[in-house]
Amino acid sequence: MPDIKDVSLKDQGKLRVEWAYFNMPVIKLIREEFERTRPLNGLKVGCCLHVTTETANLVLTLKAGGAQVYLCASNPLSTQDDVAAYLVSEGIDVYAIKGESNDVYYQHIESVLSKNPDITVDDGADLTATAIKKQMSIMGGTEETTTGVIRLRAMEKEGKLTFPVIAVNDAQTKHLFDNRYGTGQSTIDGILRATNVLLAGKKFVVAGYGMCGKGVAMRARGMGAHVIVVEVDPIKALEALLDGYEVMDMDSASRVGDIFVTVTGNKSVIRLEHIMNMKDGAILANSGHFDVEIELSKLKKISKPRTIRPFVEEYIVDGKRIFVLAEGRLVNLAAAEGHPAQVMDMSFANQALSVKYIYENHEKLEKKVYKVPEQIDRLVAELKLKSMGVKIEKLTDEQIKYLQSWEEGT
Repeated sequence: MPDIKDVSLKDQGKLRVEWAYFNMPVIKLIREEFERTRPLNGLKVGCCLHVTTETANLVLTLKAGGAQVYLCASNPLSTQDDVAAYLVSEGIDVYAIKGESNDVYYQHIESVLSKNPDITVDDGADLTATAIKKQMSIMGGTEETTTGVIRLRAMEKEGKLTFPVIAVNDAQTKHLFDNRYGTGQSTIDGILRATNVLLAGKKFVVAGYGMCGKGVAMRARGMGAHVIVVEVDPIKALEALLDGYEVMDMDSASRVGDIFVTVTGNKSVIRLEHIMNMKDGAILANSGHFDVEIELSKLKKISKPRTIRPFVEEYIVDGKRIFVLAEGRLVNLAAAEGHPAQVMDMSFANQALSVKYIYENHEKLEKKVYKVPEQIDRLVAELKLKSMGVKIEKLTDEQIKYLQSWEEGT
């Protein structure tokens, strides 16, 4: 039986899912094709994703293709309970409740795996890792996020990956857009919904200058903040500097920053020693997948928090107030609604087509992490441009011949 908060929320969820669907034209085209061709008939798909309106449209697209789909949450705070209720009313087994405990979170993963899925669709690799530990027979899987891909490549390197996985996160139509424009906008949205602070004039520290960090920095600067980037990679640090941002180490940034956002995929990025340096009223948020980037466990040993606003906890440290948003979990999904549907349209189009690719090709695939096939990546870009009414230039035969020739001027 599904495990959700309240099935009576389904009507509200239905309206919100329909709104997202209106803004996901590529998924719409794929769903229409799946309904005609039913390429996933007989397939069981186990999903561990943020239970949002956009995810609902991916799940319903897989169902339209003939698959039986089972869904649990990839983060205890990201579930939209009305969306979960609507999916259950549409015949999808959902195991997700906003605010569920860690124990319940893993129970829900076990519930999905108890259905013996053929393919996994994961965000963070918890579902995949659990399936591997249980030695389950899986055709293959897909992975949505940077953190999950890092974990999967570590498994592959150690020889522990027992089935092929497509790194959807690494598709150009995912990480160049979802990570930068989606994470950038939704992180700022989450911070503003939680705090209602004015960003203009604030010193805004971004830890990590990958695609997610670039997006957050760009949006914060657009709101008038003075952006400081903290990086460990000299090339990315140099890029941030030439992009016009101030670059520091965390020790230096912790002494001057007003707002801190971690987007690294690593642990202990903001440590207790940094928090002790911070000014009164500093705000800490995380948009990395797991709640390990800020050392909250050590902070809780010296200060008991109180909830001062929804998703805002106040800690007193040496007489200073430190505010932590969304319990250090994904602020863009806990305190806001996650990425806009228009950008998730491309990410989940890659997911749907990658599931189809695995189903059709799993016998030829090795137990390794694969990139999204280029033809899928380019198709998603072409469909997105078409949906936006954009026509691009095409190479002439003469130009193609020229680019393939080694002789100058031929």
